[in-house]
Amino acid sequence: MKNHYNLLLLILLALSMTACGQTNRNSKSEETYTFQKGDPNGIGKWYMGREIAHVMGYQGINWLERSDREKEENTSQLLMNMNIQPDDTIADIGAGSGYHTFKMAKLTSEGFVYAVDIQPEMLQAISTKQSEQQVNNIQTIQGSEKSINLDENSVSKILLVDVYHEFNFPKEMIESMHKSLTSDGKIYLIEYKAEDESIPIKEIHKMSEKQAVKEFKASGFKLEQNIENLPWQHCLIFVKE
Repeated sequence: MKNHYNLLLLILLALSMTACGQTNRNSKSEETYTFQKGDPNGIGKWYMGREIAHVMGYQGINWLERSDREKEENTSQLLMNMNIQPDDTIADIGAGSGYHTFKMAKLTSEGFVYAVDIQPEMLQAISTKQSEQQVNNIQTIQGSEKSINLDENSVSKILLVDVYHEFNFPKEMIESMHKSLTSDGKIYLIEYKAEDESIPIKEIHKMSEKQAVKEFKASGFKLEQNIENLPWQHCLIFVKE
């Protein structure tokens, strides 16, 4: 009887420790983010003083493929900024319609491009286009709110075009990218300049260099360079510290 009593005590102690650990993890997550009303186009969730924007749904896919995008964003210059090599392995995070994915795939003749998105409809659009054009060096990846779902040290370059500010869990996503990036890899963060009020984009969909550096530094990255040759966007290059 005594042995049964002692066993019961051990089980209760183990359950208590598990619950305590879970509470601590939840508390840590809650401390990372704050919640308050803000911009009508925001989700009311804040990270390091910045409100997170609503995700653009797959219904806006035509806007991603608009005919004047090259003129507005100079996407050709962006690709030159990336200095893409034939054997590069690149992750296009928040790939959307694959606008940049297919352009990069042409430049990585011996490499590979992962098109990562959280919306299955976007990934299906990429797969359809890939089949039609018979492109063999693209793989679609279903991401999550907290992970890009790629293997450790699997990519040499990561591209994020106007998507980071919409991540519901930016800290976890940066940590996921840190894990998947090679030691000498680079992240190319493309965001509309918050410093320029003349840019015709809603403020919550912009980001300052200072804010981006603060958030990426918190998860082990440092700014290598800000290439200021795009019309409306920052081209911030981050590397591991």
